Amino acid sequence: MMMRTTCKMSDATAHLSEKAAAYLLRPDAERIAYIRSPRWIGYDKAKDVLDRLDSLLTHPKSHRMPNLLVVGDTNNGKTMVVKRFCAKHPPDDNVEGGNVTVPVLFVQAPPVPDEGRFYNAILELLFAPYKPSDRTDRKQFQAIKLMRAVGLRMLVIDEIHHILAGNLTRQKIFLNVIKFLGNELEIPIVGVGTRDAFRAIQTDLQLANRFEHAVLPRWKNDDDYIRLLMTFERMIPLRNPSYLHDPALADRIYAMSEGFLGEISDLLVAAAVHAVSSGKEAIDRNVLESIDWAAPSKRRLQPEGL
Repeated sequence: MMMRTTCKMSDATAHLSEKAAAYLLRPDAERIAYIRSPRWIGYDKAKDVLDRLDSLLTHPKSHRMPNLLVVGDTNNGKTMVVKRFCAKHPPDDNVEGGNVTVPVLFVQAPPVPDEGRFYNAILELLFAPYKPSDRTDRKQFQAIKLMRAVGLRMLVIDEIHHILAGNLTRQKIFLNVIKFLGNELEIPIVGVGTRDAFRAIQTDLQLANRFEHAVLPRWKNDDDYIRLLMTFERMIPLRNPSYLHDPALADRIYAMSEGFLGEISDLLVAAAVHAVSSGKEAIDRNVLESIDWAAPSKRRLQPEGL
């Protein structure tokens, strides 16, 4: 009798991963919180970028280190991929040694290309006391000394396209900072940003020659996209299968998300929460039409009355 019950439960949750299936036994509020929590979905392009980052991290030190520019549209998963890499190489307290070791430092570029604010951000991340009003050269000296002390092996700069928010003089200064840090520390620099990031780096030909490119393009409505939907379905704890790979449903999801990974994820999360709250327990066209959703291109349009 026990064996028949176990088999029945297994059949009922065959559309889910083991972890997702376990959440079916929890209250709806916990299940919804889990649905809304961030999750990693490995796909070929992301794995390629992770492999390239791993290769850079182990590159022997030299005066002319290779760099990488990770480029993609807004909300298309580029920052998530790089943060996944950073999580694989976290700081180490080094209790048996002296300093904490920090193999990878993830810092966001300031909203405008400002050398002083950039060093402020680095010092903040390294928990270093500093005065924001200090001269830039003093903060530079302190930041470099600390990055050496923690054994930094890679510097990741997110939102690097912010360089273009300044005039040409500020852009040139900030690019020189990036070049200087790479030369001085003999570490690879990884820039993360939109396609404007490529244009920003190209303004310095010497620096541009050191940056290879890894592009995370918008998804196409193809077999890879279908596999992505099937992976999502296995990770979302709904009692009934949604059959997201069904061509009509997959086409509808693609039209609503316009092929951006972050939009696909946000859409399916919203639909799954609605499916739990309404008791539907599956994502279908009716559920998709019931949520408050506008495609990215429509969100960029000016609302009527403004």
